Amino acid sequence: MPYVARRVAYLIPTWLAITLLAFFIAQLAPGDPASVYFERLNGRPPGRIELARTRHQLGLDQPVVERYLRWLGHAVQGNLGRSYSSGLPVTHELLSRFPATLELATTATLLAVLLGVPLGVIAASRRNSLIDHVTRGASLIAASAPGFWVAYMLIILFSVKLRLLPSFGTGGVNLLILPALALGLGEAGLLARLARSSMLEVLREEYVTTARAKGLPEWRVTWQHALRNALIAVVTQVGLVFGFLLAYSAIVEVIFVWPGIGALAVNAINQRDYPMIEGFVVFAGTVFILVNLAVDLIYMALDPRISLGSQTVPAVG
Repeated sequence: MPYVARRVAYLIPTWLAITLLAFFIAQLAPGDPASVYFERLNGRPPGRIELARTRHQLGLDQPVVERYLRWLGHAVQGNLGRSYSSGLPVTHELLSRFPATLELATTATLLAVLLGVPLGVIAASRRNSLIDHVTRGASLIAASAPGFWVAYMLIILFSVKLRLLPSFGTGGVNLLILPALALGLGEAGLLARLARSSMLEVLREEYVTTARAKGLPEWRVTWQHALRNALIAVVTQVGLVFGFLLAYSAIVEVIFVWPGIGALAVNAINQRDYPMIEGFVVFAGTVFILVNLAVDLIYMALDPRISLGSQTVPAVG
């Protein structure tokens, strides 16, 4: 429990750093948010007096530190302000869109794990064979390809040429396949490479040699004895992948017209909706650090003997 309390305490400065980043980057964005806000409401640029009145209405005429502290106080209570575009609370809009992003990121992560980890393990168990070379080459290409390029290639192949899957929309499994593949293939390549390197390291351990000397079948040595230790590093990466995909899904969501928080953030950037941009960064950052906390705690379930208070991770025999 002291470890859990320490990890939770670490979240506070991390979260504060995220709020600082979100707020001050938004302040550095080009354009005057008061002018953008007035023009969106009235359909014309504001005059000098109207601009000053709007800046006062939005609190933009106050010192930046004071504005940040006031915004932070509201953010701690779950109030991220109101969208300049819709006039709705930012928190409400993010929460209403988050289930779609969660569905997409979860599916993409599962695809990455189901494709990447078995391929990495098989490649490691057949080191320097044809399947090992093919897996390493394919995983390198998948990890290097930009997500938007993969998305367009999938659309051209499966929607335009083969006409097997729709290219946009929501509402069914068939509509989820292409965006999940576009989002998850690159991470599958990374997981395959990580699983391979972790397995190669574990397969050199003494307990693996002992298991082989006892005459156990190679598949049991690999999948029952070695895989558990190799998964420790993989689980860490899976947690990072999941948290990363929750925020990185923006471009894929736009391409496939997926109604998630990523597409909402892109629209906010195009419309200079500063409260929405700040809210998205804080919301996505909060989810990411909570996912990392969950991954750390999962270690305890994988191996209670892991020394959570140090950097040493002993091998499981």
